[in-house]
Parts: sequence; C-alpha cells; structure tokens
Amino acid sequence: MTTTSETKAAGGGARVRVQRFGTFLSGMVMPNIPAFIAWGLITSLFIATGWLPNGILGGFGNADIIGWQGAATSLAQADDGTTFPQYVGLVGPMITYLLPLLIANTGGRMVYGARGGVVGTIATMGVIVGASVPMFIGAMIMGPLAAWLMKKIDSIWAGKIRAGFEMLVDNFSAGILGFILAVAGFFGIAPVIEGLSKALEGAVNWLVTLGLLPLASILVEPGKVLFLNNAINHGVFTPLGVQQVAEQGKSILFLIEANPGPGLGILLAFAIFGIGLARASAPGAIIIQFFGGIHEIYFPYVLSKPLTILAAIAGGAVGVATNVLFNSGLRAPASPGSIIAVLIQTAPDSYVGVLLSVLLAATTSFLVCSVILRASRTRDLARGETGDLSSAIAQTTANKGKESSVLGTLGSQGVPAGDAETVAEETSLLTDTRPIKNIVFACDAGMGSSAMGASVLRNKIKKAGIEGVTVVNKSIANLEDDVDLVITQRELTPRAQERTPSAEHVSVDNFMNSPRYEEVVEKLKEQHAAE
Repeated sequence: MTTTSETKAAGGGARVRVQRFGTFLSGMVMPNIPAFIAWGLITSLFIATGWLPNGILGGFGNADIIGWQGAATSLAQADDGTTFPQYVGLVGPMITYLLPLLIANTGGRMVYGARGGVVGTIATMGVIVGASVPMFIGAMIMGPLAAWLMKKIDSIWAGKIRAGFEMLVDNFSAGILGFILAVAGFFGIAPVIEGLSKALEGAVNWLVTLGLLPLASILVEPGKVLFLNNAINHGVFTPLGVQQVAEQGKSILFLIEANPGPGLGILLAFAIFGIGLARASAPGAIIIQFFGGIHEIYFPYVLSKPLTILAAIAGGAVGVATNVLFNSGLRAPASPGSIIAVLIQTAPDSYVGVLLSVLLAATTSFLVCSVILRASRTRDLARGETGDLSSAIAQTTANKGKESSVLGTLGSQGVPAGDAETVAEETSLLTDTRPIKNIVFACDAGMGSSAMGASVLRNKIKKAGIEGVTVVNKSIANLEDDVDLVITQRELTPRAQERTPSAEHVSVDNFMNSPRYEEVVEKLKEQHAAE
C-alpha cells in the first residue's frame, strides 16, 4: 500500500546501468567500512613499521623471544632457512578472512537475504583459501553469485515440499550448494580471480611507474559528479588499495577519489568569486565537504558552471601527482573523505606528502575555478543571474540516481531544491488508517542520507511527546516486509515497494526538511490520542 504519486522509473541507458552496478558494488563495501577502519587503525599502530610496533598484535617477530603463550602462532622462516614460531596477530587474519567474508555476506544478503549471505560466505571461503592474495574481488563476485544460485535453486521446489520437511530441505540444499561452490572456488575460481587481481594491481603499478596515474583524474573527477562517487571509491579503489596495503603497508589508491582538496578549492572560489546564492552558500558547504567529508556537496556548484569540471580534474591530478612524488598513501579507506579521516589513516611516513597533496590540489582547483568564474562574472551579472543552485541540485540527483540529504540544505537556502510539481507531490496526505509503530528510512547504502532523515523525524516525534514508535534507517537491500511505514527518496520508492509491499510508503525529495514529516507526526498524534 502506498500514498505516493506515480513515480517514474529511472531512465534507461548505459549511465543508469553503470549507476546501478556501481551502487551494488559500493553497497557491498560501505556497510563494512567500520571494519576497514578498525583494521587500518590496528595496522597503523601495531605492525613493525607502525606507531606502536607490537609483534603479538601485529603478527611479526620471534614468539619465543616475545613470550606470550596464549596467542596463536605460526611457523616463519628466517633468512638463513631456519624456522621460528611467529605470532599470527590481528592484521593478517582480518585482511585475509574477516574483511572479504563480511563483503561476501553483505553481497549475498543484498541478493537473497540471510540465506544468501550464509551461502555466499561459505562459497567465498573456498576462494580465500585457494588464493595467495586477499580476495576482495573474489568476495564481491562469489557472495552475490552464490546467493543468486541459491535463490534459483529454491525456486525449483518452492511450494512442492511436504509439510514437516521444509527445514531439512532448506538446510541441506544450502549446505550442499555451499560445499560445491567452496570446492569449485578453491580449485577453479580462485586462480582466475587471483590472476585478475594481480593484473589490475600490475596495471596500477605500471601507471605509477610511468607517472601516468594522475591522468586517472580525467575519468575520476567527472565520474564523481555524473555518476556515483562511492561506486568509484569503494567499488574499485578500496579492494585494490587494501591489497596494496597488505604488500606495501599503504596505498595511494585511497586518495585518488577521497582527496578533499579539489572540492575545497572549488568551493573557496565560489565563496570569493561566485554570485548570489552560490556565493552565500559556499562557506557552509566548505565545512560539510572538508571536515564532514561529504564531497557531493560541491557537485551542484560544478554543474551550475560545467566548465569548472576542469578545476576538479586539475586539482585531482595535482593531488595524485604529489602523492606519487612523495610515495605517500593511507593505511585504510578514508570514509567519509574528511580531512580528519584522511589524517587518521595516513601512514606514518606519508604525512608530508598527504598534506601537500591536499593543499596543492585545493590551490590548483581554486586557481583554475577562479579564472573561470571571473571570466564569466560580468556577463552573469548583466544577465541578472542569481547564483541559484536548484536546477543543478536536481541535475545532481538525477545524475547520481539517488537523493542526498546534504544537497537539500543548499536548496533550502533561498529557492527550494525542486519544482512546483515536486512540492505538490510532497504535500499529498497519508490515507492508510492502520497504526504506525515501525518507521524505516531507506536509501542505497542505509547509512548517510537515510540516517540523517531518520534523525530529523525521530527528533520531531520526540518533541511531539509521542512514544512507542521506532524510527530506524536501513539499506533498501535489507528491507523486510515487517514494517508499517517506509520513507524513501522518490526515485527509490519503487524498489522499496518491491521489498515491502504491505507497508505504507512515503516519497520525499529532501530527507532533511520534507513537509511530509509534519504529516507523519500529525498522523502519529491522532493515533496516540485515540489509544
């Protein structure tokens, strides 16, 4: 059941397919970013070259000399050929087993719920053990693939099993499929994926050796604005970067997309040389982008002046070139791409290079963007331009294929981020009469924008003195049909309806300040008064 107006499906074409594929890849990694951060902190502190070297936790040194009887050990070989017991530590097992299995489980759940997650994890274990490199790419393939196969197999005998035998069939079918895929992964799939991983890593090293890696910004920076930055960073660079960390202790790949310098320079240029609303809103956007790490806040500024994409490309290229020159990198992904997260994950020998990469990237993008803005400033003022970002915000949302709560804060400064038809859609009334006890905000990853929207509505409900109503945020892939009300961005509502057909659905355009929230609160008040 739904109260939303008819929602048009996202347009077809290659761009939308790339968006969906990229969203799926990043959706496997993003929920597990806390695990990557934890691993990065452990690596930064406890490996031999870390801030607080510790063989027991970092997994190095002679266990006999260090002396800690309760920890797991393995045999290591010295240069002279002799063997000695060495602590396993936390770093190795986490990158080899924990992180890939988390990704596989998440990918499996996205395809076929908990059952898909279990089978995907079992299958991925075979790939992990059958390879000599961390199997992040393997996990991103095997997890969803195994879940999809389990879903297809279950459909063969759906509704045909005798009563009382359902659990037996379900458990053994999943166990047998997991067994087959784990063995197949060990012998057949692991060598192929290992070869692919090494080929991709070799390509990156080749670009670094030839000094061509900065050219990646030609694709990365427009891709961030036009598609999905999380897909680029977490879907591509994070898996490859973690493999580099395992071999080299750090990776430059974590800074290709996440460097906050290019966006900072563009926003500074708009704050000084922009006009109207764009100039007025840029200082606030700087705080969100540079310290909060939400890079998409500067995308509408670029789209309002498309030529400024050159500033982003130039700044990104200079930042990458600086890191190549200083051989600097991060221990783990900086997520979100805040300067705070970047500095926390910076390798001990890379602070000079990383700080310079941010500073020089910001300076470069500021200079290029300033030239572009000043060249058109007189003409824009003569035309009566107001610096309105509303159309650019709408274009950003369309390009990315999903709603962003932070962009709504730009649209609310002056002209609303949406046209009159959109606002009219948002003011339609809730009609379902059943009580609402569980409310879920859903977005692609179930983290950033949906979490902020849930917080806003939760505060409104609390101020209204309403009790007994839970408000949580989830990814659409994790929705189950056991909730009363689901709130999503308009373009994501059809997907949410497929997952929760019996729930009431509300579509919004701005997770931060939608008028639909007042309708929800009013309905909850009526419900509370009737109890």
